[in-house]
Amino acid sequence: MDLYIYYRVRSENTAALHARIKSMQECLALEYAIVTGLKRRPEEKDGEQTWMEIYHAIPAGFETALESATICQELHALINGQRNTEYFLDVSSCA
Repeated sequence: MDLYIYYRVRSENTAALHARIKSMQECLALEYAIVTGLKRRPEEKDGEQTWMEIYHAIPAGFETALESATICQELHALINGQRNTEYFLDVSSCA
């Protein structure tokens, strides 16, 4: 299962947030042997960008470790609003 988390960030917070997320994702990728990603929408609206963290093939219990990491990195201080979480599964070729 893949995990996608999207949220808004004020433009003036992007450099600080990027550094924290990069560090967090590098640690999580090593510890859980997963592939991570970080994307953003191309447009900016009202001084905000929409960002998305991606975590591929997450193991059971990963969400707890991720929540601890976000608290440790103090991501909520740089994010405008809440982090929205969505899960997706691969569609089998037999579906």
